[in-house]
Amino acid sequence: MNPRLTLAQLRMFVATAETGGFGAAAAELNMSQSTISEAVKGLERTLGTPVFRRTPSGIQLTDAGDVALSYARTALGAADDLERAVKDMAALQLTGTLSVATYRSLGIHLLAPILSFLRSAHPLLEVRVVDAELDGESGQRFIREGQVDVGLIQLTESNDLLTWPLLDDEYWAVFPIQRGKRHMQWSELREQPLLLPPNSNCYTALRAHLSAHLGQKYSTLEVADDDVIFSMVEHGLGLTVMPRLATLPLRSGLVALPLPNPLYRSIGVAVKPGRAGLPHIRAFLKAMQAHKAAATMPTPLQLKSS
Repeated sequence: MNPRLTLAQLRMFVATAETGGFGAAAAELNMSQSTISEAVKGLERTLGTPVFRRTPSGIQLTDAGDVALSYARTALGAADDLERAVKDMAALQLTGTLSVATYRSLGIHLLAPILSFLRSAHPLLEVRVVDAELDGESGQRFIREGQVDVGLIQLTESNDLLTWPLLDDEYWAVFPIQRGKRHMQWSELREQPLLLPPNSNCYTALRAHLSAHLGQKYSTLEVADDDVIFSMVEHGLGLTVMPRLATLPLRSGLVALPLPNPLYRSIGVAVKPGRAGLPHIRAFLKAMQAHKAAATMPTPLQLKSS
């Protein structure tokens, strides 16, 4: 009978892949390096192919290893979810940790009040908040790989995640206060460089919208930090266009105005299919609905109806 893969082997394989070496994986799992190495060798024997290639700089995943890593993460996540779901059913109060990926602006204006509802119902449940921009896909990769439980993020056309829309957040142009509050024209955005965050899911649609109305005759500067962008606009170094939530609270030296042709981003909660029924995720979704029912969003934030 052929040997079967074990969860322990998968856990050691994933740790080795994520840390980049047997020694680092051993330190992370508090095991000996030889134990990690033997587990990976056993996994390779069972699979019938190497999952790592050795290089002068360390180890790298083979093509087979890259495929195996995705399935190993899914298997470990399912095992952890099984254990947690059964334990939570038996417990009077939810415990453990809920991990949420979100952006700075959503964390301030949306996540905090949702977590307030969650804490009232489940005071023993801890929460870990992760910067959704760190995965290069605005939080979606973190969700798919099970690195976070839920994402409070911009929703896209992706059909591999379960989503619950929460609100539409309108993009506004930001000028120095001296400009005044009269209606803006598209031509004004050609007069100075546009200061925009690096291209991401949040800004792909914006850049397409700008190109549609400005043509290619406008210049951009990429600036990673929103606060730096607002300071540069305040000092006359350029203009910016951002979702309304990202501008709040607006600096006293700035004015924000709607675009002549509006553009919105859809904000909501995203979960990996198969995980929405987990007790701690259900609790978060319930807290979101409670906040949604109680919230009064400032215009032009438009709440989605249930």
